[in-house]
Amino acid sequence: MGKPQNNKKDKAYFRDRLTTVDSQGHRKWIYAKNPKGKFFNRRRILAVILLLFLYLAPFIRVHGEPLLLFNILERKFIIFGMVFWPQDFHLILLMFITTLIFIILFTVIYGRIFCGWVCPQTIFMEFVFRRIEYWLEGDAEAQRRLDAAPWDFNKIWRKSLKHIIFYLFAFITANTFLSYIIGTDQLFAYYGEGLAENYKGFAGLLIFSGIFYFIFAFFREQVCTIACPYGRLQGVLIDTKTIIVAYDYQRGEPRGPLNKTDGDCVDCELCVQVCPTGIDIRNGTQLECINCTACIDACNSVMKKVKKPKGLIRYDSEEGIETGHHHLWNSRTIFYSVALTLMIFFVAALFAFRGDFEATILRARGTLYQEYGADSLSNIYNYTIVNKANKPIEIDLKLEKPAGNIHIISGQNIIPKGEVGKGRFFVVLAKDQVKHSDTPIRIGLYMDGEKKEEYHSTFVGPNALDKVK
Repeated sequence: MGKPQNNKKDKAYFRDRLTTVDSQGHRKWIYAKNPKGKFFNRRRILAVILLLFLYLAPFIRVHGEPLLLFNILERKFIIFGMVFWPQDFHLILLMFITTLIFIILFTVIYGRIFCGWVCPQTIFMEFVFRRIEYWLEGDAEAQRRLDAAPWDFNKIWRKSLKHIIFYLFAFITANTFLSYIIGTDQLFAYYGEGLAENYKGFAGLLIFSGIFYFIFAFFREQVCTIACPYGRLQGVLIDTKTIIVAYDYQRGEPRGPLNKTDGDCVDCELCVQVCPTGIDIRNGTQLECINCTACIDACNSVMKKVKKPKGLIRYDSEEGIETGHHHLWNSRTIFYSVALTLMIFFVAALFAFRGDFEATILRARGTLYQEYGADSLSNIYNYTIVNKANKPIEIDLKLEKPAGNIHIISGQNIIPKGEVGKGRFFVVLAKDQVKHSDTPIRIGLYMDGEKKEEYHSTFVGPNALDKVK
């Protein structure tokens, strides 16, 4: 997609190889110039908000529970203070399906905005690790000179300090991720118990920190071009109406020095210098492009200096570039956006209106009726109650119909928050109440004296032949 417009080289040369690999197959290190501009400032604000949320969320409590917890080992999940158990798997599955559809539709409309604005890889790389690198080593040209310089004291202390900070940040991040799984209380307990008691856990933290450090210190943009499948899917998902970061070749070509060309592009290549994946956006949409908008800011700054209209590189569609009618909002984008919003509200409503408990009452398998005294019969039933509320609940079971009694055999009537209560009980009916071999019964579930649910089951009694005998 996109029409490559390069008047110096073969128009399709960039399609044949990655920008980060040379003709010999060796890695080409990207020295991205520090971007500046309106879009970068907006992305930085969003990145700060997301990073603060990531590192502070494990410490936030809602009704005594973590704001977010994904305890896979205990199969306990907490999302914004709401506890989810395996019994809520249908909600998790529905959320996953909705998210998948959302990603597809969102990409069809807006392209890879997620990659440039929200993706953790981009946020960590551009707003954490590169910031540290710019602070210690300078901008792109200063980094090139430092890498080419001999290993003197200046290079050693700058490189050493950079990688020490990189790894420390990776270690802090690894602990943060672990706190999302086991909780901050358990994490601090591990540290309090010491290395000897939890050496396997500490070893895992060091390994994860090493992987995280390696990705952002060395692997970097290769994640987007080699490891991440989303970039490769864009070729299938986007079309000529998808909003992307695009170069207006109708306006920019032919490119050349100022006042020596009919096009607006002055061929300064600043858009290439700020690109974190090293591509030339003027060649059209490419696999490596993450829609980070660095090229937009760079080009707009040049257009302002040469007193030409901004937007030579902008958010637009291929159709908009070709026809000149660049309207971000049309019937298609509005319809899809409304559909995406409704999907979000639908799933959110399912989670928000989920009950505080989930109960299952079943007659014990393989059991028959039993004599209960001289004039009564009994059946055994099992109950399982999941307390999804943020407080303990007290339950009471009552036989609504027919007249009879319930006797608890085992179990608990007070279920702590976030736990599962199980038990057994007898339903006792007078013999004259048992008219059939399967007599319908109704059991009421009460909490704090208020009836919450009613469950229908059957009571097994003697059949007509047994009564004759």
